[in-house]
Amino acid sequence: MPDQDSVYQLAGFGRSVSRGSQPAIIVVDFSYGFTDVTYPTAADMSAEIAATKVLTDYARRAEMPVIYSTIAYQPWEIKALPWLRKATGMAALKVGTRLVEIDDRTGKQADDTLIIKHGASAFQGTNLAALLAGAGIDTLVVTGATTSGCVRATVVDAVQNGFNVLVPRDCCADRAVAPHEANLYDMDQKYADVISSKEVLSWLQELADLK
Repeated sequence: MPDQDSVYQLAGFGRSVSRGSQPAIIVVDFSYGFTDVTYPTAADMSAEIAATKVLTDYARRAEMPVIYSTIAYQPWEIKALPWLRKATGMAALKVGTRLVEIDDRTGKQADDTLIIKHGASAFQGTNLAALLAGAGIDTLVVTGATTSGCVRATVVDAVQNGFNVLVPRDCCADRAVAPHEANLYDMDQKYADVISSKEVLSWLQELADLK
C-alpha cells in the first residue's frame, strides 16, 4: 500500500503556494478563553504566542497590517447557535468577559484591527475579506488557536476568498497534539504552505527591503 505522502503527491496535492507582495498577519483567537489555563477551554500557548509576537512586532515596523480575532457571544446567541450545542464550552465566551479579551502577551496594539466573530472562521459573518481586499492584501499569514478549529477554518476561507496563505507551524496552538499535527499536515497538502516562523520572518524582511 502506498505511503501517505505518495498518495497525496499522486493526487496533485502539496504544491507550493505563491508568495505575493502585500502580506497581512492574522492572529486567530489568542484570547484568554483559549490561552489562560485557569479556564477549561484553554491550553498553554505561551511558546506559540511568543513566536507570533516576533512576527507581529516586525510587521508593524514594516507597516504591514496586523489583525486579531476573538469569539464573543451575546447572551441570546448562546441558545440559538447550533455550534454551541455541539461545542458547549464555547458558550463561556461572552461579550464583556475576560475570556474574549486578547491576551496581553501577544503585544496587541490599540490601533490593530480586531475582528469579532461568532463561529470558527474569521471570515464568516465578518468584514475581514473586504478589509483585506481594500488594503490590497494578496497573502495572509495565519497564526493562533486552535489549529484544528478556528485556524483551519480561517485558512480554508482565506483560500476560498482568493488569498495566498502561509501558516507558521510554531505560531499555531491546540489542546492536543494529534489534531494539531493532523490539521497542519492537511492544510499543508491542500490550502497553505505550513512553514516555520523564521521562514515567514525572512520573507517579510525580503519584502520590506524591496520597498
